[in-house]
Amino acid sequence: MARKDLLDIESLERRDIESLLDQSVPFKELFTRSVKKVPALKGKSVLMLFYEPSTRTHSSFEVAAKRLSADVTNFDVGQSSITKGESVRETIETLQAMRTDYVIVRHKNSGLPGVIARHTKASVINAGDGAHAHPTQALLDAFTIKEKFPDPSGRKVLIVGDILHSRVARSTTMILQKLGVQVAHLGPGSLVPKLNRDVTRFTNYEAAMDWQPDIVYLLRVQMERQDVQFFPSLREYHQLYGITDLRLEQIRERGLYIMHPGPVNRGVELCDSVMDYERSLINDQVENGIAARMAVLYWLKPGSEQQDP
Repeated sequence: MARKDLLDIESLERRDIESLLDQSVPFKELFTRSVKKVPALKGKSVLMLFYEPSTRTHSSFEVAAKRLSADVTNFDVGQSSITKGESVRETIETLQAMRTDYVIVRHKNSGLPGVIARHTKASVINAGDGAHAHPTQALLDAFTIKEKFPDPSGRKVLIVGDILHSRVARSTTMILQKLGVQVAHLGPGSLVPKLNRDVTRFTNYEAAMDWQPDIVYLLRVQMERQDVQFFPSLREYHQLYGITDLRLEQIRERGLYIMHPGPVNRGVELCDSVMDYERSLINDQVENGIAARMAVLYWLKPGSEQQDP
């Protein structure tokens, strides 16, 4: 069935997720070998509409689109009429006149990509909206995990940090659960809400390690999203929940993998040594982000029947 937009993970069936992950494999093989570009989206246009600053997600989508031979336009929000009070609806009418095929949206307000999707025939991809969702991050995370565990069902992933403000935590937790992975959350009690009964909740690092995870997934501490102080200091956070040199040695002894969506706050979520850890998948996530986003762009069908977010 043709699908126009990708707004969240919740609306995806397991078969959709597995199809996207399977499609990511040949796309990764293409650009890791000699072939850097394929004509799959030749003649199609992709508009990057980022209301929030981004480096990794923005560049990953841009590279993915160009490797599919699409034309990419970066809409400079800072220089647009948006700064003069133009509404999102007016902006979309302007973009619609440009007859773009794909709009990739990042915004601080939850639900905004869905609003845009309802007012354009272009395929809209949510590149992160508030604390709501980040579906392509979840897809690249799942793809990275499947490379190490082809059948991830029954594996355990411990997500550590600011769960409360994290769209990554929500989307990645959901996609892993749909694939049969057991998920637990660890962090300060004030930052680890009880999302659902299927997610084990920890506030103590040692107790979380006793749960025997296969992967430790560290979240960036998002001070910019915290309107109040949820813990005494970044130094104390590192000592209580971060991967210190001592904890890294314990993780090495257990053979655990480490993941992080980036950008990394060294000395907060992790110590410098993690970047050289042989089972760190952080660089794999960056590379796999391109392949997963190529798969999403290839999968969506601009102009097809509208779907509710």
